[in-house]
Amino acid sequence: MIALVIDDSRAMRLILTRITGQLGFEVWQAGNGREALDLLEASDVVPAVALVDWNMPEMNGLEFVTAARSNPKYRTMTMMMVTTEGEQSQIVRALAAGAHEYVIKPFTPDAIEEKLALLGVSTNGATA
Repeated sequence: MIALVIDDSRAMRLILTRITGQLGFEVWQAGNGREALDLLEASDVVPAVALVDWNMPEMNGLEFVTAARSNPKYRTMTMMMVTTEGEQSQIVRALAAGAHEYVIKPFTPDAIEEKLALLGVSTNGATA
């Protein structure tokens, strides 16, 4: 199973890659939403889950979620915002755009694992 980590911070990409990798995911990384869409378009495989930062240059996380949701090919991809944006209005906007879950930074590895389990995304090849 593939997890797509989208964050403009190299350090945060490495942290999320380590967490998801330890959970058994193959991990793809992108530095912004545009780079992530380019990765998706270059592959026939759709990741099981995308962990998406909100604040990024070129294409932010909300724009990525909206763009991915508008393409039928990516509608099965579970999307989880992982961001510092903690205002209720921001959470509502992200969920309305098509994100399935929302994690506010800073977070623990257990929080990411628990959210992925809640979403039914597991590395045994099954998604709920």
